[in-house]
Formats: sequence, C-alpha cells, structure tokens
Amino acid sequence: MADGRLQEGRDGRTLRLGLSGDWTLPHAAALLPQLDGLALARLADAHLQKGGEPIALLDTAGLGRLDTAGAVLLQRLQNQLADRGFSIDWPAARPEHRALLQYAAGAGESVVVWPRAGSGFTGFLIFLGWQATFVAREARRFTSFIGQVTETMVRMAFTPQRIRFTAMVYHMEQAGLRALPIVGLMSFLIGMVMAYQGASQLQKFGAEIFVVDLIGISVLRELGVLLTAILIAGRSGSAFTAQIGTMKVNEEIAAMRTLGLDPVVVLVLPRMFALILTMPLLTFFADLMGLLGGALMAWNSLDISLFTFFRRLHDVIGPRTFIIGMVKAPVFAALIALVGCYEGLRVKRDAESVGRLTTRSVVQSIFLVILFDALFSILFNILGI
Repeated sequence: MADGRLQEGRDGRTLRLGLSGDWTLPHAAALLPQLDGLALARLADAHLQKGGEPIALLDTAGLGRLDTAGAVLLQRLQNQLADRGFSIDWPAARPEHRALLQYAAGAGESVVVWPRAGSGFTGFLIFLGWQATFVAREARRFTSFIGQVTETMVRMAFTPQRIRFTAMVYHMEQAGLRALPIVGLMSFLIGMVMAYQGASQLQKFGAEIFVVDLIGISVLRELGVLLTAILIAGRSGSAFTAQIGTMKVNEEIAAMRTLGLDPVVVLVLPRMFALILTMPLLTFFADLMGLLGGALMAWNSLDISLFTFFRRLHDVIGPRTFIIGMVKAPVFAALIALVGCYEGLRVKRDAESVGRLTTRSVVQSIFLVILFDALFSILFNILGI
C-alpha cells in the first residue's frame, strides 16, 4: 500500500494540491497533520490583498485507493478551502471514486457534523452544541460571501463598463415582469380575505368603516412587501440557485474562471441588481391589488362603496405607511438574491446537490426575510415611526 500524501504547490493565484497514494483508514492518522498544516489563511489573505480571488486546484490523478475515511478527509479539505474563501477547481473524479465522494459530499453534514450524541439531557446538549457550530460556520461563510460581493461592487463603481446590463435586463424580465400575474393574484386574494375576516369581527361593534384602516395599514406597511418577498424567494431565489448550480455541475463556472471571468461579476451582481430594482415595483403592484381586493370585498360585505373606501383610505393612511413598506423591498431583494446565488455557488458536482441546496435556498431566504421584517418592526417602533 502506498502512503497517502498531500503535496502543495503554487502557480500564480492557483494553489495546487496533489493527492497521491492511498487515502484509506490506515493512512488517516498520517494525512490529518498534512491537512491541518496547510497555510490557507495566509495564502488567501495574500491573494485578497492583491485584489484577486484565490483558486485551489485539486489534482487527483495520482490518487490510489479510496475508502469512506479518505472521502471524508477530502470533504474536510474542501470545507477548509471554502472557509478560507478559495474557489475550488476539482477535475472529474474517477468512476470508482465517484460514489464515495458523492456520499461524503451529500451525507457529510449528517455523518461528520452531526455525530450520534446519545440519549438523555446530555445528548440533547451535545446536539445543540453541534447545531450551534453548524449555524456559526454557515453564518461565517455567508458573511464572507457578502463581503466578497460588496468588495466587487465597490471595485465596479470605478469601472461601470463591467456591469452586464443585458444580463440585468434579462433577469429583470424573468424575476419582475413575469412575476406580476402571480403577485397580483396573491395580493388581491389576501386583501379580500383580510376584508372578509375584519368585517365579520368589526360588524359586532358597529365599526365596519374601520375595516379600511385595517386593510390599508396591514397591506401597505407589512403584508404587501412581506408576501411579495416570500413569493419571489420561492420563485426567483430558487431559480438563481438551480441555474448557477447547474452551471457548477456542468463545470461552466470552472471554465469561466479559466477565462479570467469573475463569477460574482457575471452571475451574482446582475441577478442582485435586477431583483433590487424590480422588488419595489412588485411591492407597489402588490399594494394596489391588495387594496383593490379589500375594497371589492368591503363593498360586497359591508356596502362600503369604492369611493367611500378610498376616501377613508386617503384620510387615515399617510405617505409614511406606504414609505415604510417600500423601504423594506430592496433589503429583502438583496437578501433573496445573495442567498440564492450563494447556495448555487456551493453546489457540488452532482445533481442531488442541486435539489438539496435549492430547497435550502428557499428556506433560508424566507427565514431571513421574516427575521429582517421583525427587526424593521422593532427599529421603527424604537424610532416612533
């Protein structure tokens, strides 16, 4: 059996890691110090200071035998590189290794990150500890990605000719124009439901006219932008992850980097700018349709004419309520686009990873949208708005 080795070399911005020998359980103890001895932090910081993204090339041509332990070690090496901001280029694995590598990539989070903690209160505490570690690691990676995107945006401010306006307009059409029917229908129905439910309660007190206040404040301040963001997260955020993830599986992103193109400039920023520009427009349209649905239901259930409804709305709802809802729109749009693109760039070279991370993208986007909506509510309450 040939001893497993990890050889390090450098070629410009590329860190070459040559894997040779047998990566099996008997050699795991000798391989661990080699993985931990890589000076990844220093190399990554040096490349970032030069304004370039560090690239790691994993050469598995000399790899001999591989078992589950070796596959887990390779997954650990990828995680170390990703944590330090490296863009990983890994040529296609040999057929006899592919199944093990896919297992380590797909099941690694449940096998490596979530060990069996036993039962009882102690086991529950251990499980919570691993959960906290996982969340902290994911938050660190996502924060690093936000920093990378922000840095790229600052650099592009001095070279606006690098902005891909054609791609941005295309994504504005896909994420904005084509989402108008479903956004309008959803908001219209929500307005009707709110008017009907509010009317059934307010009629008991003879305060039917206040249904206008209920619909106006809830739709303009909260529900219009929140429901639009949730819908866009499920529609466009998942599409961003699936599109970029499919490109990752087909090695198009690796080819892009070989040509000297930055995936953040080509893939991330056009999608983010498009969503930031279209979300306020979608929110405005959702507000109009929500008010219209509420007005029609109030007319049908409470005999409040459309003129009376909108006259009351004009008297009790000021511009501040509308502006509060619109202020949230670009923030939610940036969150959805960043999460969708971030998860897409994390896709491994297998189709199962695309589906898993697309689902995670939707869940994380909706969670962050609701979290930031709560933070906005607390901030506005503190400011007395």
